[in-house]
Amino acid sequence: MKIAVASQNRREITGHTGRCRKFWIYEVVDGAVSGKELLELPKEQSFHDTSPHEPLPFGDVQVLIAGGMGTGLVRRLETMGIEPLITTETDPDKAVADYLAGSLITRSAEPHEHGHKHAKDFPR
Repeated sequence: MKIAVASQNRREITGHTGRCRKFWIYEVVDGAVSGKELLELPKEQSFHDTSPHEPLPFGDVQVLIAGGMGTGLVRRLETMGIEPLITTETDPDKAVADYLAGSLITRSAEPHEHGHKHAKDFPR
């Protein structure tokens, strides 16, 4: 199993997943993390800048944990067989551990809004 965690600054879980281009990919074997690597996408491969019909660069990820995402992205991920989870947890390692333990606290998706911030508002 693979779990992706949105983490633009590589330290905390990102709130605006649509603009995020850095994801920790956790490899899980027998219910435990066996590896972790950083996936860095070019700007044109962020969720915000790709078509919902394009394949995702995550490979065989089954779960995406993020700090926030709209209902459109939730539907897109579900259509591709990826379970979207939104959490208030900020530590990627703790979020994955909590998910594996069945104790990750999640919340609902936000309604999609068209007032997106500009790319300059997000760290690279």
